[in-house]
Amino acid sequence: MSWQPNRRSDTTLQQQIVQWITANVERGDWAAGTKLPTQRQLAMQFDVNRSTVQQALEELRAMGILEAKVGSGVYVTHNSWHALIQQTQPNWQTYIETSIHKPNYHTIQLINEYEQRDGIIRLGTGELAPNLLPIKEIEASLQELSFEPKALGYSSPQGNDQLRAAICEYVQKRGITAEPQNVCIVSGALQALQLIAVGLLEQGSIVFQDPTSYLNSVHPFQSVGMQMISIDRNEQLAQTLTQRKRKKQAVFYAIPTLHNPTGHVWTAREKEQLYEACQASRIPIIEDDIYHELLFEETSPPIKAMDSSGQVLYIGSVSKTLSPGLRIGWLIGPTTVIKRLADIKMQTDYGSSAISQEIVWHWLQSGKYEKHLLHLRQQLQERADFVEQLLQKTFKDIASWNKPKGGFYIWLKFHQSIVDKAFFIKLLQQRVLLNPGYIYNPQDHHHIRLSYAYASYEELQNGLKILYECAVEEVVR
Repeated sequence: MSWQPNRRSDTTLQQQIVQWITANVERGDWAAGTKLPTQRQLAMQFDVNRSTVQQALEELRAMGILEAKVGSGVYVTHNSWHALIQQTQPNWQTYIETSIHKPNYHTIQLINEYEQRDGIIRLGTGELAPNLLPIKEIEASLQELSFEPKALGYSSPQGNDQLRAAICEYVQKRGITAEPQNVCIVSGALQALQLIAVGLLEQGSIVFQDPTSYLNSVHPFQSVGMQMISIDRNEQLAQTLTQRKRKKQAVFYAIPTLHNPTGHVWTAREKEQLYEACQASRIPIIEDDIYHELLFEETSPPIKAMDSSGQVLYIGSVSKTLSPGLRIGWLIGPTTVIKRLADIKMQTDYGSSAISQEIVWHWLQSGKYEKHLLHLRQQLQERADFVEQLLQKTFKDIASWNKPKGGFYIWLKFHQSIVDKAFFIKLLQQRVLLNPGYIYNPQDHHHIRLSYAYASYEELQNGLKILYECAVEEVVR
């Protein structure tokens, strides 16, 4: 050992000694259990004061690389490699805990994890069952499509030109007037919300919403510093919005058609009241309309259909109807807004899948999409009727619900407050996965979002039987 610290270095003598000993351990020259020379010997070797060596060894002991044995000396610890890794790697936990995007509720993390496991009965999933997806028809579409080389490259910032034109023609049937420049193709409705959050709102802005809301189960606004305010839509709505908004930026997030998770369908008057109240306070409306195509019966036009001033940002998607894996949705709004959000989208993912956009365009312009919707609504109606019959047979004494008007869900309300984390885990242990009401409203311990769209008929029957038995145990406890 002929090494000595460099007295001309900017690094202190103590730190040079720490680094030299650490390097010997890292190279394996000093294996676990190796006994170090005495402090006096090291001081002579390094030509430094003994106190300098002592301080260096104390630092290494604090790091867990060395350990002192009374009456024996100083040794390389047996977990020195682990200690070295901790010292050389970034403290990722600190990075995670101080990052901008906040973690989701533990319940939702469990839902996301267990949805991918085999043998789980998924009673809350917001997704179509695989056998409801038009897999063979989509495969056939790939044979029918003729791809130009340009079509397989990056699309324009706002998305495929043909697809945007087809969307304008499609939404016209719902009373929405739009030009291709008013449309931005997004990778699902959630990305539209994320783009709005980072592209239009300043930190501290207010996002108004219904008391029970899908937004409480995801964090596109919360994680960038927005203030979420739940508000009742009553006769004093306009006054309440003005009072709560004050001088801050604000938007109102709404799902007027087949609300997630409640399944409620707003009346035409409810839509008018919100539009007028927000117009009075100059508050933009985000209209999330991804479920409207799954209505069992016709309803009033969307809020966007009455929008003459560009106040409403309208979100549509094929994730709930055609395939969630295509990751195609759209956002309709004023040209200046759409250009702004398209610019941000290009900075984050350089455009949605070109092939997926071609497929969706083909389905819209060929009429395949609307034909598929007719069949899909019929299948969902049959599933909804089946689940309602099961509920009528067993649940009517302990719970209540409204007849579903479409979509995926029944908002099941237990008479007693039994839906808590323990109840969720209890069912999960029996391989039944549900979406409890408290992920949409932290104070709600009565509801579950019951989906009839994913589980098989046999799974629905078995899962509801287990749910009923667990609920009865809680009720009589």
